[in-house]
Amino acid sequence: METAIRAEGIRKRYQNVEALRGIDLQVGAGTVLGLLGPNGAGKTTTVQVLTTLVEPDGGHAEVAGFDVVRQPREVRRHIGLAGQYAAVDEVLTGHENLVLLGTLLHLGRRAARRRADELLERFGLAAVAHRPAGTYSGGMRRRLDLASCLITSPPVLFLDEPTTGLDPVSRMALWDLVRELVDNGVTVLLTTQYLEEADFLADRIVVVDAGRVIADGTPDALKRKVGREWLELTVAAPSEVGEVLAALGPALTTVPTVDAEKGRVAIQLNDGLGDVADVAVALRNACVRVTDFTVRRPTLDDAFVHLTGRPAERPERVTSRPGRG
Repeated sequence: METAIRAEGIRKRYQNVEALRGIDLQVGAGTVLGLLGPNGAGKTTTVQVLTTLVEPDGGHAEVAGFDVVRQPREVRRHIGLAGQYAAVDEVLTGHENLVLLGTLLHLGRRAARRRADELLERFGLAAVAHRPAGTYSGGMRRRLDLASCLITSPPVLFLDEPTTGLDPVSRMALWDLVRELVDNGVTVLLTTQYLEEADFLADRIVVVDAGRVIADGTPDALKRKVGREWLELTVAAPSEVGEVLAALGPALTTVPTVDAEKGRVAIQLNDGLGDVADVAVALRNACVRVTDFTVRRPTLDDAFVHLTGRPAERPERVTSRPGRG
């Protein structure tokens, strides 16, 4: 498979902070790479290097076959970049935003208007094309921002936390648009703090921490690093958690995770259905009242905690771009 993005040993230092300590990654053409990591891990700096916004101190990187240091203009001609907040002019209409950008990128006014019409229709914005962008909802502004990244049909797209602050319905709509782009051959590098987003979109995931790659694989492969399935149960009264632990004593082969306040107990399974059966029998014999009894596979959240030692930060929900100034 052709490699659309390649980075080898990328390093970057800001005064006394070593932001990147030798980042290596490859993204196959027409695929999605999810770049995950805690705040300050180096995700955004990696994107800035690959999009020529920041020059690395060492290493080598190519995007769409062009060197990010020696051929930055060619790199910029072949990429689109959507940041955390929609970069649209809120005074101009959606149509005017896209036409202006197309004109600045030398499409010519006629071609720019035609391309704007195509993108507004594709992204479900045709009905509001002639409304000021400042009247758009958060999800509509994000779609307009993504459309603006595609005005010249770039083969590589960088999405740096593109759905931060969106409601779940708007996020899922944007996910569908991204998958459609990838199905049409676009390569996407995605940074996100929504792990379910990476799980849904990414073909491969790279986890970075403290400026280094600490894991690389498919979402399922990273989940398998955590271990076996979990049995989670909730008792009718939190005070009965002690009774659960006493009843399960002989059946437990691993140390359970307990949330006494919420009356929840989680047990990692060694023998799958055999362990489930043993636990069910023990609880029935002890007459413990259970309101929820669920077996679940490890999640990407579990893998993230396993790899980094801490949970992913959850961005606060916002519906508009921060004020200027």
